[in-house]
Amino acid sequence: MNRNQIVEKIISDKAVAVVRLNENADALSIVDAIYKGGLSSIEVTMTTPNALQVIEKLNEKYGEKLLVGVGSVINLEMTKDAISAGAKYVVSPIFDSSLIELSHKSNIPAMPGCFTPTEIYKAHECGADIIKVFPAGITGMEFFKAIKAPLPFLKLMPTGGVTLTNATEWIKAGACAVGIGSALLDKDAIKNNDFDKLTLNAKMLIKNIKSIDN
Repeated sequence: MNRNQIVEKIISDKAVAVVRLNENADALSIVDAIYKGGLSSIEVTMTTPNALQVIEKLNEKYGEKLLVGVGSVINLEMTKDAISAGAKYVVSPIFDSSLIELSHKSNIPAMPGCFTPTEIYKAHECGADIIKVFPAGITGMEFFKAIKAPLPFLKLMPTGGVTLTNATEWIKAGACAVGIGSALLDKDAIKNNDFDKLTLNAKMLIKNIKSIDN
């Protein structure tokens, strides 16, 4: 897929699963579980041990069935390494225009993290494909409504503050998609290798998202 098609898929899916794990977690089994639950856009954070190898293995196993991106990218070296490993989009907790430029050179969407209206708009002007509002749990849904009122063309994705049951509310508030991590990847379930619980969490999230059409 090209850059625009990747963005369209993320917006169509309406959810990106943020996979941030510790060294003892079975990353492949965890992704298997949430994919089984219906999620197909996955962000593997660079804070996950062996993140690049995880990205490579997921691409080898799933091919185009799974859209694997990279998260927690904060510099050009990380961006280059992740794209070389097969990341299909680059997500950052910060706004750095050079990361956007490098991603676009590889026809890869860039999703920088922003917090203020000015920062959000500057990221948009620099070509950000989707703007990750982070931490969205602090800004809240009313912030999204306020930003989108004068700037309706922005593609905003909250990360932080998204749960299994409020994704629809975020989308109604103006989000094009949501990023969800800890609420989806239950720590106790992962610790106990309870992958069925993760699948159920993913199904609950998908059910909530689909309710927006009803």
